[in-house]
Amino acid sequence: MKTTRLNWILLTMILMLAGCQQMDENTVEFETFTADKTVALVSEDEDSPLCKVSLKLQSATKECGRRGEVINHTVVEHLFHMQEVSVKSAVDRFAEDFTQTYRQTMLPLYNQDRNDTTKRSWYDFHYIISTEAQKGSQKTVAYIATVDYYEGGAHGTNQQEIMNFEAKTGRLLTLQDIFIDGSEEELNKILLDALIESKGVSSLSDLKQKGYLVSVNIYAPQNFIIGEETITFIYNPSEIAPYTEGATQLIIPYTALEKILKNSFHSFIL
Repeated sequence: MKTTRLNWILLTMILMLAGCQQMDENTVEFETFTADKTVALVSEDEDSPLCKVSLKLQSATKECGRRGEVINHTVVEHLFHMQEVSVKSAVDRFAEDFTQTYRQTMLPLYNQDRNDTTKRSWYDFHYIISTEAQKGSQKTVAYIATVDYYEGGAHGTNQQEIMNFEAKTGRLLTLQDIFIDGSEEELNKILLDALIESKGVSSLSDLKQKGYLVSVNIYAPQNFIIGEETITFIYNPSEIAPYTEGATQLIIPYTALEKILKNSFHSFIL
């Protein structure tokens, strides 16, 4: 009797551990690393233009093991074009390099314009990145980076860069992992119909009247979020519409994409 009871206890513990492992492999824990740096273009001038860098990045924790390393290296490569560098080292290095380059390249130009106060704002630079890691589908993580920077010109740039990771492995998922080969035309048709509906018009011609798709055809952007029941495609400002229109989001249910989804992709959303 005692042996039977012991066996049941052991079996229960095994099942509980198996459940935890299953939950853990589809969960990624994150911590935050920041870097903030402000430098004056002219050190001895209290009215000098400034360069401000503010970075706040989510980083998969060490407890995530190899998959966390894969995620972090991918994030660093996409946002900073650095390879095999930790998130903490990357934000520190980028803040230092960006402000140093600012001084080296902009000071000679500023010295030429120094007496023209109307041009001072041209030399106020900033680079801001904030990130959010969130659950995508049952087996994916969406990493959303919002990047805002100004490096001279008529206006700054504000855009998102989104990465979807397989939680179990840390592998970056692309459109090629989702859609079958040869589905581009059908996908574009679905996206165009969704854009027409979202803007309350009835045709491509009407969209163009609103400034959409004037110089580019509809396409599936690399910025997307894999959800439980939908994929959200995100176009940054100026990609398919004027800068003043801001970002454009198209939320497409999987039911509308069923014919062009890869069989292997279904495992991420079931």
